[in-house]
Amino acid sequence: MQSFSSLPLDSAVIEALSRNGITAPSPIQQASLEHALTGRDIQGMAQTGSGKTLCFALPIVNKLNPSLRRPQAVILCPTRELAAQVAEQCRMVASHIPNIKVLTLCGGQPMGPDIQSLKHGCHIVVGTPGRLAEHLEKRRLDLSQVTTRVLDEADRMLDMGFIDSVDAIFAATPNDAQSLFFSATFPEPLAKLAHRYQLDPEVISVTESSAPPAISEVAYHVLSHTREQSLKAVLTHYKPSTAMVFCNTRQQVVEVVASLTQEGFVAAGLQGDMEQHARNAVLMQFELGALQVLVATDVAARGLDISSVDCVINYTLSEDMDTHTHRVGRTARAGETGQAVSLIVDDDLLRIEQLAERLKRDIPVKGAQALRFHKNRIVMPDYTAIMLGAGKKQKLRPGDILGALTQEAGIPGDDIGKIAVRNSQSFVAVKTRSVKRAMAQFREGKIKGKKVRARKLA
Repeated sequence: MQSFSSLPLDSAVIEALSRNGITAPSPIQQASLEHALTGRDIQGMAQTGSGKTLCFALPIVNKLNPSLRRPQAVILCPTRELAAQVAEQCRMVASHIPNIKVLTLCGGQPMGPDIQSLKHGCHIVVGTPGRLAEHLEKRRLDLSQVTTRVLDEADRMLDMGFIDSVDAIFAATPNDAQSLFFSATFPEPLAKLAHRYQLDPEVISVTESSAPPAISEVAYHVLSHTREQSLKAVLTHYKPSTAMVFCNTRQQVVEVVASLTQEGFVAAGLQGDMEQHARNAVLMQFELGALQVLVATDVAARGLDISSVDCVINYTLSEDMDTHTHRVGRTARAGETGQAVSLIVDDDLLRIEQLAERLKRDIPVKGAQALRFHKNRIVMPDYTAIMLGAGKKQKLRPGDILGALTQEAGIPGDDIGKIAVRNSQSFVAVKTRSVKRAMAQFREGKIKGKKVRARKLA
């Protein structure tokens, strides 16, 4: 299968893929779509970033009945961020089919908007298990017309204790609904869950490449009270443009961000206590190159659509080997090279040896005294992220934003970075030297004849 056009997909779906520059299926898509489009249950295993979302988004959208404004597919994700990304992909696939509504239902957000949206109906529900189970219990959500049910990052879902909620949600769907389970691994508890809900599934396991990722990994032996200073020294020694720092607790995230920002680093945290709008803002800044250091708990280790980063730093070593693999796998993606650094204490020495053996690569252990923090070597981002209060719903396109900034505001094209257009918001990266002109243009000018609110993300 060399292209999506060779599959039995609706022409509107093919057009949507083409408009978004998606022409050649990835290995997991090649292996699974032919079976999924026939209605077969699937157990798909592939790493994060391999394109699993389209493996279920395409079959779902392809068989939707637009005239039936009731949930016909339910997609369960372990985190709010992954749910938002999956919903965007579904909207993209359905963008050339009129009046398709994709509804996102996630915990950590006000319940009121969920209730109002449910009253108006939808075709696809994407969300976290806890929030969906809550709506089911209150009888706000009707899943009796569901023809497809999906578990995305299924192993992570079970790790987070969602199995009871998953059971409650699946019990509310028809027994003959197609079940698509996608995951990086398929441990025994997940196999038991699949056995309950899947009938003769097609089992697919795809390794993207036989070549190991080009990760240079090193560990620095630190003392507990020197860990923060060692982190700053690592950042000025390697000078990455983008770095992800992983912590084991939310409190560590808060403390590390405070310490880094006080020293002059451009850093922000991502952890479970944050409001959704704040989490989205941090992730978008990082994606647009307006944030050098993203400090996170393992909620960010998987399921987030973050491009490869220059350096991954384990502020504290994970106790789980799979988690460590997913953390460092954030660097050296898509054939690039990357750096991984772990700050370890005496109790971690054996685990580092075990990790090196499992990963089949050398992880040298060095003394932290070899590192020195140099304040004048702190890397400052080239870009500032600007958020606009309009998106796809307002028919806004990246070219519209680019034209307003380059043609009307006279900003050099080289000063405009990434542009991301979401459902009702858009984001643009602008070189710091041109931010004032950009904000003046959004304040005084128009895009497609309309005023658009704008604010800097900081």
